[in-house]
Amino acid sequence: MNIRTRIEEVEQRIVKAAERAGRNRNDIKLLAVTKTHGVDVIKAALSAGIEFIGENKVQEAETKIPFLTGLYKEFHYIGHLQTNKINKLLNLNPSLIHSIDNLHLAEKLNSRLAAANKIQDILLQVNTSGEESKFGVAPEAAEELAGKILECENLNLTGLMTIGRFTDNEKELRASFSMLRRLRDQLSSEYSGMELKWLSMGMSNDFEIAVDEGANLLRLGTVLFGARACSLRK
Repeated sequence: MNIRTRIEEVEQRIVKAAERAGRNRNDIKLLAVTKTHGVDVIKAALSAGIEFIGENKVQEAETKIPFLTGLYKEFHYIGHLQTNKINKLLNLNPSLIHSIDNLHLAEKLNSRLAAANKIQDILLQVNTSGEESKFGVAPEAAEELAGKILECENLNLTGLMTIGRFTDNEKELRASFSMLRRLRDQLSSEYSGMELKWLSMGMSNDFEIAVDEGANLLRLGTVLFGARACSLRK
């Protein structure tokens, strides 16, 4: 199956999921997760209608993003960010960083941005599944961290991100996603100056459930590209 056909099928599934939830498809952003896929594959996806792409490793993104400049609308960074990779990531001009989950990282990023006279849109990553293998601030600590991030003048907190529980149990998946939605509503109520537009949740195996629970930023890889590539080619 070629990439255009995959994209069309995924698009149909998003439309149907949105309709079932009584939502407008146009309010949901599809982010193609391009990790492990080379520049030629990504260009084919962009030619077939993909507009937003995401990478989860700075080193890998450095090998691809410069060759795609002008072809995508937005590049998002969705992986765990190490402080020693901040400068390299900022050189790639991400539209959105999904994975801020602690104050130390937020302050380091804010400092680098201030030095460069830049403002960066970010999401707060929350571990709603309770799984130790996942990054993210604990839900009960999210409010305090969000308040601290508000004090960082060069960070613009625009929403929340989570990774659903690794399970086929729909009830448990829904619990992960609904928790993020409730937390977003709580934070929006607590901090009047905070506009949390984005709920980044939903991946290839669970995005329809995520749409039903309010997701408006889907991170899809395998369902668009097939099995992950073993090597990268420019």
